[in-house]
Amino acid sequence: MGPKPSALNFAVLETVRCLECRAVYSKPVRGGTAQANPGCPECGYVGWVRLTGPVRPEPPSPHSSEDPPQSQSA
Repeated sequence: MGPKPSALNFAVLETVRCLECRAVYSKPVRGGTAQANPGCPECGYVGWVRLTGPVRPEPPSPHSSEDPPQSQSA
């Protein structure tokens, strides 16, 4: 006979986006140790933001992140 339903332990996951590399992944809703929840699986960064709607790809930025915008003089 298996465990009682009240004895089962389910992990509730949420979808998050890494603040460093912007990868989307699932993590436990409830906190935990670094061993149980080590951060982004792509880059290891531990900063994230919860996604509340459907996951859509990020559109490419129209600006280069390498060069600041040039001022236009008349």
